Amino acid sequence: MMSPELLLDARADLGEGPAWDEVNQRLYWVDIRAGNLHSYQSETGTDNCINLGEKIGCVAPCQSGDLVLALRDGFASMNPNTQKLTRLARVEEHLPGNRFNDGKCDPAGRFLAGTMDNAEKEASGTLYSFSAEGVLKTLLTGLRISNGLAWSPDHKTFYHIDTPSRQITAFDYDLASGELEAPRTVITIPSELGWPDGMTTDSEGTLWVAMWGGAKITRWNPGTGQLMEAIPVPALNITSCVFGGQNLTDLYITSACKGMSSEQLAKFPASGGLFRIKTGIRGMPTFAFSG
Repeated sequence: MMSPELLLDARADLGEGPAWDEVNQRLYWVDIRAGNLHSYQSETGTDNCINLGEKIGCVAPCQSGDLVLALRDGFASMNPNTQKLTRLARVEEHLPGNRFNDGKCDPAGRFLAGTMDNAEKEASGTLYSFSAEGVLKTLLTGLRISNGLAWSPDHKTFYHIDTPSRQITAFDYDLASGELEAPRTVITIPSELGWPDGMTTDSEGTLWVAMWGGAKITRWNPGTGQLMEAIPVPALNITSCVFGGQNLTDLYITSACKGMSSEQLAKFPASGGLFRIKTGIRGMPTFAFSG
């Protein structure tokens, strides 16, 4: 049985968006509402935190060595050494209640990131695609909590989660154009497992899904819709996961303590922590932004 280890008792309010920097063997992750960008060095076990002074939805490494960020209301790049932030594109200035949530880069180097109503009431979220050339495209609208993004090993299928639907939707993905087509529900998550949040893919094409309120990571076969494994994690709100490490076989897991009662925190004191599972299964890489 795969068992998670607590790497960092971070007590993050809304730990999210882990992204593996293969070049530097470093894990980036965010604490969304606190505006914190974290950098975890696996060899030393040290975590560096930068407070950006505003909400940050997600982060991805760039081929240039910089980082690309989805902040509350737009995209930006940052030099991780100087911490200089450069605004690239603003979105949804007419929706001050929205913020960016989950996102990651596609295999061609575009940054896909989705917005949501910060109050989690309105279906006002949109999934965007942003290229290094500055081209901003709208891919999906009417989302409530835009979450989990993943691609199949052949890059021809894109998976997306709108958390309240409890469904994983697959799309045909045109890597040349970045367009989505032929949406279909491939997995429906039973309520007793929790709410589907962030996810990643392994080299076998199966999906690893973080379960908010479910204290577990689940593994699914998108071809059959079947649950393959449910791995307990000692935190209530599991938010996302990504493969990393030397051989991409370590699954890094983020969590949150947002909204937890004192009773829940007593039962799951490591909530908000950063975890790792040594899976023995090779994951898909974190794709870099082409800028």
